[in-house]
Amino acid sequence: MLRRQWLKHSAAGLLLATTLPKNSDASQVKKRIKIGQMGVGHPHASKLSVYRASPDYEVVGIVEPDEALKKSAMAQPVYSDLKWMTRDELLNIKDLDAVLVETRVADLLNTAEVCIAAGKHIHLDKPAGDNLTQYKRILDHAKKQNLLTQMGFMYRYNPAVVLLRDFLKKGWLGDIFEVHTVMSKVVSPPERKQLAKFKGGIMFELGCHITDLVIGVLGKPTKVEGFNQHASTIDDGLMDNMLAVLTYPKAIASVKTSAMEVEGGSRRHLVVCGSEGTFEIEPLDNPSVKLSLSKPRGEYKKGTQVIKFQGFNRYVADAADMVRIIRGEKPSDFSYDHDFAVQETLLQACKVI
Repeated sequence: MLRRQWLKHSAAGLLLATTLPKNSDASQVKKRIKIGQMGVGHPHASKLSVYRASPDYEVVGIVEPDEALKKSAMAQPVYSDLKWMTRDELLNIKDLDAVLVETRVADLLNTAEVCIAAGKHIHLDKPAGDNLTQYKRILDHAKKQNLLTQMGFMYRYNPAVVLLRDFLKKGWLGDIFEVHTVMSKVVSPPERKQLAKFKGGIMFELGCHITDLVIGVLGKPTKVEGFNQHASTIDDGLMDNMLAVLTYPKAIASVKTSAMEVEGGSRRHLVVCGSEGTFEIEPLDNPSVKLSLSKPRGEYKKGTQVIKFQGFNRYVADAADMVRIIRGEKPSDFSYDHDFAVQETLLQACKVI
């Protein structure tokens, strides 16, 4: 059964499912999506390699006005043989479909707004800034033009999370009353110095990924309480030990993140408790599910069982889904309202608003 489950839920299986729509002809040649990238200053900017490796994309150019960042990037294989250009040159490329927004965090929203104004779909890396009014304006303008604003939350297409969404859709866990999630790591002193520039601290940096997961399960909370602490002996002012409690009419969720947990990656997890079952993913990055059910559900038995996954590569399925959405083969699984609720909840948890 594990082999059957792996084939069904692996990243490779997900990629195939998101690349080929029903009744499609695999031999049919489809238009490649023309995409460029603005910025290399984001920690996840190297995800460009996923798009360069995909036969569905044509990467047409890259923009980086900061000469120091550009020089550093040009020495990296992921950026080799690409055409460097100005922002206007990229946005004026004929039939450009989309832009990866991978600037420094402080420049993400301004860059995204320019791209949406130019009528381009975007993949916007996280977090979506600390100006909620500007972010709402971007989403509103994108919605009016039917443009995709895909957020770069890295667990959305995790095969365990995809399976969880299927369980929730089918109601197999019953009424959800409790969600816990943790995402931590050790942040180096130079990185801490950069993060300390943002009032939201480590919750703003890491907690956004798992806040997205909680909103995906329970929706927008009725109340958000943030508990922010500088716990390190390093005198940099970074809020490095943070907790958010999200309250719902009949559920409570907790979001925990820190910048000091040794081997924190191995303990990143999401636990969803319902009246008829519990779904626990740990670790998130190399996912394994501990599933407990009050009754048999589909191929899953009553009681506790472990589901293993293989082959999860961040952003591969994101890129595949973006292709299908731009081609009009499917709608986005994440609404503009969902993305706004994530950012609003995050900023409340950070005590930014």
